[in-house]
Amino acid sequence: MSKPIRLLDQVRNKIRFLHYSIRTEHTYIGWIRRYIIFNDKRHPKYLNKRHLENFLTYLAVERGVAAATQNQALNAIVFLYKEVLELELDWLENVVRPKTPEKVPTVFSKSEIERLFLHLAGQSGLMAQLLYGSGMRLMECVRIRVKDIDLEYRAITVRNGKGNKDRITVLPNTLIEPIKKQLERVRQCHQTDLESGFGEVFMPYALAKKYPSASKALAWQYVFPAKKISLDPRSKQKRRHHVDAQILQRAVKRALKDAGIPKKASCHTLRHSFATHLLERGNDIRTVQELLGHKDVRTTQIYTHVLKRGGRGVLSPLDAYS
Repeated sequence: MSKPIRLLDQVRNKIRFLHYSIRTEHTYIGWIRRYIIFNDKRHPKYLNKRHLENFLTYLAVERGVAAATQNQALNAIVFLYKEVLELELDWLENVVRPKTPEKVPTVFSKSEIERLFLHLAGQSGLMAQLLYGSGMRLMECVRIRVKDIDLEYRAITVRNGKGNKDRITVLPNTLIEPIKKQLERVRQCHQTDLESGFGEVFMPYALAKKYPSASKALAWQYVFPAKKISLDPRSKQKRRHHVDAQILQRAVKRALKDAGIPKKASCHTLRHSFATHLLERGNDIRTVQELLGHKDVRTTQIYTHVLKRGGRGVLSPLDAYS
């Protein structure tokens, strides 16, 4: 008789069957594990609405997590019940989701953008400029493949973005030459890997079986590869992955400090700045929505609030006398 599959392994298998990212896998596994431990390691099928709400309350009161983090935990647990245990529970639909407060996003001024980029160099500098110049999310940027860069049409195809959607965004003219140089470095690195018996790259979904030779093709290599060959946590194969997103995050954090920019900002602030500055220049909000990959234009409209806040939208009465 075969051994029963442990619950967390069932979760892991379902996540991989649905082609969720490894980041989502780690996040969901982590929250489900905490949920089970919080409830004295009882099997989730024996728990109810009260147990779940107590867990969410514990996260808010004892752990002090934000509403967005509570919702992330709830998403993981809903996934467990619906996709893994395949339970249709009436009470699950009635769990009140923590309300995430609406915040106006932090945006860099144009002079702050210039100062920030003065303190970023090399691959991190190029990636940061690409985030601001194209509006991509951090993970979208690190996952770009060679084939997704169209130098002739000045375009980048973002694959499997948020909501598992593809979209096309702009490749800034000022980055054409730096990108060409980066692609040449990728070609040389890939050639060295092939000569060393490596050169394979992770292929999404079933493409590895459908196109068995594609994983060694230059077109599928990452534009921003990692410095070292590493062990794939899922397949256990040794190959070169994309650069770790934390490298850019740390570089931007240092640059903010060195540039003397006193804002609570991150790599995502470059995306916010991209959208805001496009709207400032009179670009249509629907075009900006498309470039950002927002499903609903109301999400994009938050940047119109940035333009109107404080002194940007009104004339101070003090200035009326000057």
